[in-house]
Amino acid sequence: MRDIYLDNSATTRTAEPVADAIYDMLVNCYGNPSSLYRKGLEAEQRMAWARKEIAALIGCDSGELTFTSGGTEANNLAVFGAMAMGRSRGKKIITTAYEHSSVGAAVRRLSDQGFPVVCIYPDQSGHIDIEEFAAAVDENTALATFMAVNNEVGTVIPVEKLTRMIRRKNPKTLVHCDAVQALGKIPVKVKKWDVDLCTITAHKIYGPKGIGALYLRRGVHIQPRQVGGEQEKKLRPGTEAAALAVGFGKAAELVSQRMQEDYRRIEEISMALRHSLWMTPGVVFNSPEDAIPAVMNISVPGIRSETMMHFLEQRGISVSSGSACSKGAKSHVLAAMRLPEERIDSALRISIGRYNSLEDAEAFCSALSEGMKSLARAR
Repeated sequence: MRDIYLDNSATTRTAEPVADAIYDMLVNCYGNPSSLYRKGLEAEQRMAWARKEIAALIGCDSGELTFTSGGTEANNLAVFGAMAMGRSRGKKIITTAYEHSSVGAAVRRLSDQGFPVVCIYPDQSGHIDIEEFAAAVDENTALATFMAVNNEVGTVIPVEKLTRMIRRKNPKTLVHCDAVQALGKIPVKVKKWDVDLCTITAHKIYGPKGIGALYLRRGVHIQPRQVGGEQEKKLRPGTEAAALAVGFGKAAELVSQRMQEDYRRIEEISMALRHSLWMTPGVVFNSPEDAIPAVMNISVPGIRSETMMHFLEQRGISVSSGSACSKGAKSHVLAAMRLPEERIDSALRISIGRYNSLEDAEAFCSALSEGMKSLARAR
């Protein structure tokens, strides 16, 4: 039985050239990048190369990137760091109701501390009304934070357009975009988007876990969450994970070379999968047709997610019921979309990646149909 991995929104398989680059760093270029002797300088030079590759992928200067331990830390640094700079910009935060927990939980903590928060809810197709979002911005709004691509249903927020609307309402409002799920799937261009902060991570683009980055527009200042070192311009002190950073750089280089090829392949698989599922009675789509091809959310009302996932896993197929960070809890995204409980309880997220094939889609649809018949009889 071969493994069929369809949970690429949770994490991706590390590309072999990326793993090779990390291994070489670990065994041959293991110096501390802050050390002044040759081994340290070599590590620092390779980190500088990685930073340039990542910066080129998102369209910024390498000096505007700060390495973090991943998307969660970068989101926390952006949200808490921006709001810790005093009240000159105001106190109010505008966000959406279906953000990743690393933004949502941070905003809730700030709300508990007295910061006014406005949450914009998606409609039942998973789209955010950007007119409603922009209308909530006023002279007291310090931060607007939102994701470019939703990690559970694949809907896209038009970042450039929304940022422009926010700027018209209040030019002083800081704009933070969580582009973790967007990177490698759609073009991420922070200068074109005109955002002040942007979060990305490596393990969603066939890179290693444990390394991410925060784009901070030159001239914008936020408060560090940690102290005790000179690394990363004191914004994220501590000995750098040089091997992981180089792995991130290699993954970014590969994405730059083959993003269009990956997109076409994923789109082909997604179209075949969607067609087969449309033809399967009892399957309901939670993702709209204009969601990115890489993410598809469905429900089989009457069969709980965990039950179907276990059935599929026994046949070598890996999917999820939502964000990996939720650890199996009910989807707050689908709840924010105000979907019926029966659909939330039976939701499955299929996320397609570079290493998937049409045969994987066929095997999933066949196993799902088998599961629907078998599990329905068992009820």
